[in-house]
Amino acid sequence: MNLLYKSTRSNDKTVTASQAILKGLAEDGGLFVPETLPALNVSMEALSKMSYQEVAYEVMKLFFTDFTEEELKNCIAKAYDSKFDTEEIAPLVKADGAYYLELFHGSTIAFKDMALSILPHLLTTAAKKNNIKNEIVILTATSGDTGKAALAGFADVEGTKIIVFYPKNGVSPVQERQMVTQKGKNTYVVGIKGNFDDAQSGVKAMFNDKELAGKMDQKGFQFSSANSINIGRLVPQVVYYVYAYAKLLADGEIKDGEKINVVVPTGNFGNILAAYYAKNMGLPVNKLICASNENKVLFDFFETGKYDRNREFILTSSPSMDILISSNLERLIYKIADNDAAACKGLMDALAAKGEYTITESMKEQLADFAGGYASEDNTKEAIKSLYDKTGYVLDTHTAVASYVCRKYKEDTKDETKTLVASTASPYKFARSVMTAIDPSYDAMSDFELVDKLCEISKTAVPNAIEEIRTASVLHDTVCDKTEMKAAVEKILAI
Repeated sequence: MNLLYKSTRSNDKTVTASQAILKGLAEDGGLFVPETLPALNVSMEALSKMSYQEVAYEVMKLFFTDFTEEELKNCIAKAYDSKFDTEEIAPLVKADGAYYLELFHGSTIAFKDMALSILPHLLTTAAKKNNIKNEIVILTATSGDTGKAALAGFADVEGTKIIVFYPKNGVSPVQERQMVTQKGKNTYVVGIKGNFDDAQSGVKAMFNDKELAGKMDQKGFQFSSANSINIGRLVPQVVYYVYAYAKLLADGEIKDGEKINVVVPTGNFGNILAAYYAKNMGLPVNKLICASNENKVLFDFFETGKYDRNREFILTSSPSMDILISSNLERLIYKIADNDAAACKGLMDALAAKGEYTITESMKEQLADFAGGYASEDNTKEAIKSLYDKTGYVLDTHTAVASYVCRKYKEDTKDETKTLVASTASPYKFARSVMTAIDPSYDAMSDFELVDKLCEISKTAVPNAIEEIRTASVLHDTVCDKTEMKAAVEKILAI
């Protein structure tokens, strides 16, 4: 039976999975959600004997029901291959009583690779299924990691172009260098004078611009998205939570059916939403712990039921979480509003108009699955140093936020449930912040001296993604004001 998708803001239209992947964003500005969340129909015992690719098929086939078995397995095989530097794809490391799920072994050393390795294949397959003749233009905003992972995934993919906007002074030096050195005839990178929320709002506005859509169609183009607003990004993220549980079972770390807690460093909410979807599909999860940095809009939401982006935007050492408008939260709001699209639209309209909204008491009661926590910059540094001193294991700045929140949650609640921490980026991606947390004297070193020192103290190999940019030439140097994003796109596409 086909699982259909509808918008979080209206119930009048349904689309297939492939259509939802192609569109990225619904025409009314809402996000596509499945009409029902499917239940896992394979036992954990069976999943525990499967490879990552096999687990991916068992999960994704439940969501992408209009893809044939051959089509989906082909997409999975092309995505999860030798571009990952470990055979397991997502290894588990036990350190100081928690299980770190390493999601950074792909070609751009961040968790976005887990979904953006497969999205281009899902998208091009979806285009063929729907007889799309237009060239697909991937339009994406990034807070640092999505951009490079999307660029790498779509580089030179036939029938596509990709345009990435990023905040010029709001990403790490390595993140920026990874993007501006990206090869590929169909890749375009634009820095904006503004923050991530400005970039994300500009991209959403272009998706909803009917005049722009008309001009593009005349020239043979149409937009799609690689951000986690695309259901083709979100569903592959569900996979690694199911895989991690199955792996813990296979390793004898948990018993079948034993509940675990999951801690996720969170900015745009997609990664923790994937864990919530996994729980709703039947994965034995107790608490979903949402870890914020000093931009703690999500922590405040879980504490009070009020979402308020009217606050100072803080640049931190965990830039991929420097976000005040968490787009994927809309999918959760829709779910806890009992799939009431009108209620969800009202709250999203309030957010757009006033920068805030407050959920009802009955909606708040449905957030019992979640707990929130946040880490200051000092807490983040301390988490990196203390875990390294204790175990020799080195965390990046985002995972360190989750590590601190995990430890504090255990101290405050005395909850001894075994805990999975989503480790979202390689420490090499944020070498300066990581190394100066371990020893402030390292700050005198150059960026690549720090990389080599990190290799020495962590006893891990420098990833290819870092080696590649040591001497790579800058290929993208366009910068525009946040108000000029549409003009930049029109110039790139010559429309």
